[in-house]
Amino acid sequence: MKPQLSLMLVSAALFLTTPAFAADITGAGATFPYPVYAKWADAYKKSTGIRLNYQSIGSGGGIKQIKAKTVDFGASDKPLTVEELEKNGLTQFPTVIGGVVPVINIDGLKEGQLKLTGAVLADIFLGKIKQWNDPAIAGLNNDINLPASNIAVVHRADGSGTTFLFTDYLSKVSPEWKEKIGADASVAWPIGTGGKGNEGVANFVKQIKNSIGYVEAAYVKQNKMRYVQLQNRDGAFVTPVEDSFRAAAVNTQWDKNTGFYEILTHKPGQESWPITGATFVLMHQTQDNPGQALEVLKFFEWAYAHGDGMALELDYIPLPDNIVKLIEDSWRTRIKSKSGQAIYSAQ
Repeated sequence: MKPQLSLMLVSAALFLTTPAFAADITGAGATFPYPVYAKWADAYKKSTGIRLNYQSIGSGGGIKQIKAKTVDFGASDKPLTVEELEKNGLTQFPTVIGGVVPVINIDGLKEGQLKLTGAVLADIFLGKIKQWNDPAIAGLNNDINLPASNIAVVHRADGSGTTFLFTDYLSKVSPEWKEKIGADASVAWPIGTGGKGNEGVANFVKQIKNSIGYVEAAYVKQNKMRYVQLQNRDGAFVTPVEDSFRAAAVNTQWDKNTGFYEILTHKPGQESWPITGATFVLMHQTQDNPGQALEVLKFFEWAYAHGDGMALELDYIPLPDNIVKLIEDSWRTRIKSKSGQAIYSAQ
């Protein structure tokens, strides 16, 4: 039977058991991968007895905490550049691929019934398109009776890799968005209500009539939210499903020498979902506690080997075996003790 997560009720931190053990792992950051990390952590605890305490606080918070060495690993959907990694003595690697999905709350509309282009989506979040029956939306949806109601925009209130992917996409499809707002984990939103985490945005969209927001795909599935079809770079309208995420990532050239830095938004392909992205783990290259760092690597080694099915259940795309090998090779060369000894070499 598939485990069920109630993302509407989940707390900001994941505590899977009460007692603390020496080998327990601490991480913090992106809410984007929280659902799959929760499933992996539960299964890993049952298999090994080791607990993961993952604080779902947003990518910005995760980056801050790993820089401050208050957690064993940070997590971000906004990958750091090689320059940023080297400046802070960090290394990063992807864990899964997923999608950011515009979601709506309009009475009478079903999942995937409403179509939007990137330019129209940008104008909605810019506040230029104010009503659902605006000609720009109606012209894409001749078969739908759209309400003459004001659009309630919902966005993230915290620093977020989900926001980075969303605004990176809008910057690629809207010159005005790129000039006025730009792409970052936190931006100056022109309009809208801010929710904390994917959970907060999902809650607001479900509560506010005639609203639109954006969340990671797993939150769409778990909360039974109504998503939109989105026009991709090749002009096709696509839905946020496993095949469309996979299509966007198919030609990705992962490179451990660039810290696996890769942005997957607005990729070509008839089936590509236009707001696709990977989520990343951040660790220090030089470890003060090599034993603890090894426990983190063992957890993700286990997840790569045993977690694909759990990821797919939540609409995440597992990484190919050849990329996993590159990642584990990078652990051997980039994560070391203070004496310069490889931590993962014996694995």
